[in-house]
Order: sequence, then C-alpha cells, then structure tokens
Amino acid sequence: DSVPPVPAYRIDHIGIAVVSIDDALDVYRALGLSEAHREEVPSQKVRTAFLPVGESRLELLEPTSEDSPVAKFLIRRGPGVHHVCFAVDDLQGALDDLASRGFRLLHRSPVPGADGKQVAFLHPDAGHGLLIELSQAAAEVA
Repeated sequence: DSVPPVPAYRIDHIGIAVVSIDDALDVYRALGLSEAHREEVPSQKVRTAFLPVGESRLELLEPTSEDSPVAKFLIRRGPGVHHVCFAVDDLQGALDDLASRGFRLLHRSPVPGADGKQVAFLHPDAGHGLLIELSQAAAEVA
C-alpha cells in the first residue's frame, strides 16, 4: 500500500522579484491592489510586501543583501515571477513524501518565512524550471 501524497490545497501566493517594492507598487496600485503587509525576512535576506488578490496574494520580494537568492535571481533573470507557493496542512509530511518519491528539495525541514509561516522550497528542477515553495501557517504547525 502506498501512502497518498500530502495535497497542496491552494495557491498561497506568487512571489515576484523586484528591485524596489516601492517602485513596483505603482503598477499594482494602478490595478486596484493594495499592500496589506510588509516585513523583512532575515533568513531569506529579503523584504516582502503582500498584496491580496482574491483568495491568494502577490508577494513582492526585494533583496536586502547582494548575496540573497532574490538578488542573484534579479542578476540572472531580471524582475519577474520568482516562485509559486502552495499552502499545505502538513509541511514536514509533504517534504517527507516528496523526498521519498525522489523530488529534489532545497529544504528537508521547514524554515521560518514571511507572515509567521514555516516554509520550504523545492529545487527548480523539481518544478520544471519553476521554484516551488510550500508553506504552513503557524497555527497549523503541529
């Protein structure tokens, strides 16, 4: 008997790498969106701003250090979609499941993320070139 995979139940957010959150907000405000939350995430060396869109959000990512993953992304690819984040009920269970099925992970265990969540990233190879983040809200962490 195989164990069913831990399901992603919704798109939590789409991460967008930007040089400047303040500059990027002009475009999103013109579309009628507004910033709901901003914070710095030292573990990822980024400043984030969340903009609700329906049941999901956009997360603008501004690097706070030249050696941050987002800064390196901006150098390689320029501004644009950085990752898609799926919310899961059991983050560690999802990571264990994916690892057991041979998926390449950047994190084997959850790390602190924005908005008080625990997060982990799959290697872009696992997502056919797309960086995939999984997240679990703090209240849901067992």
